[in-house]
Amino acid sequence: MKAKIIVPFLFLILAPLLVEAQCAMCRAVLESGEGQDIAEGVNSGIKYLMLFPYLVIGGLLFFIYRKYRHSS
Repeated sequence: MKAKIIVPFLFLILAPLLVEAQCAMCRAVLESGEGQDIAEGVNSGIKYLMLFPYLVIGGLLFFIYRKYRHSS
């Protein structure tokens, strides 16, 4: 019973450490003078990943607007 509680708790505590390490690695690659193609690829990937939350929120707002417009 305790293992069912402890294992997820440890995962939640240790997971941010792994994410932070990845960010430092990306920062090191981008700050180095070499590999401008890599830096452009990382920046394009960030833009690509940020596009979808805005599309989802925009789509939801559009459908909500359309629903209330037809109701009135």
